[in-house]
Amino acid sequence: MHSLTAGYRGRFKYDSRTATAYQQVDPDKHQAEMRLVDKVLSMVPPAHRVLDLPCGGGRLSLHVSQRGYQVTAADLSDAMIAIAGSTLHAHGLTHGVDKQDIEHTTYPDRAFDTVFSFRLFHHFPNADIRQRAVSELCRISGRYVAMSYFSPWSVTSIKRRIRVLRGGRPSEKHSTSLREVEAYFARAGFRLVRDFARSPFIHTLHLALFERIEA
Repeated sequence: MHSLTAGYRGRFKYDSRTATAYQQVDPDKHQAEMRLVDKVLSMVPPAHRVLDLPCGGGRLSLHVSQRGYQVTAADLSDAMIAIAGSTLHAHGLTHGVDKQDIEHTTYPDRAFDTVFSFRLFHHFPNADIRQRAVSELCRISGRYVAMSYFSPWSVTSIKRRIRVLRGGRPSEKHSTSLREVEAYFARAGFRLVRDFARSPFIHTLHLALFERIEA
């Protein structure tokens, strides 16, 4: 275990039971999220080597592979790695799934052209962890990083804040403004290309594409 990364539940919660449950995604929700991914892919050359970290059960890796990209899938959870491996193999993709810590990967600098990090950033509870993860994603990307985050300016996020103000339990899903996300990437030498929203001000999920400034 990387000592700096202890302290938030999202890092360790996916055992065999919870990882299996996580795969039960509503088809409409899945299609809406993959449409966000396709908007990013429309700006990414098809020859790019793509990393999906964390890959979860492999649905983004499969989607991107089916669009002709060379994809490497990676995750920290052994249960997720097993599920993703089975998912990809069932669709004729025989490459394995790497075990990697998003804050401290073993990949060399600029090992990939484009790095996706989907549905993880909202688990990070503080700025230190967020900056470490972003800096590592930028280190291993040669050009692009596409990362999802939860906007604080959505109906869902506002409802969560009201619930806490009324004495409810704080959510483990942390929203962050685009300005804050941009600042993490700027420190790592990347600039915002485009921010995509599933449904602005309704759904909280955004997917932002960042590019290495020197590129």
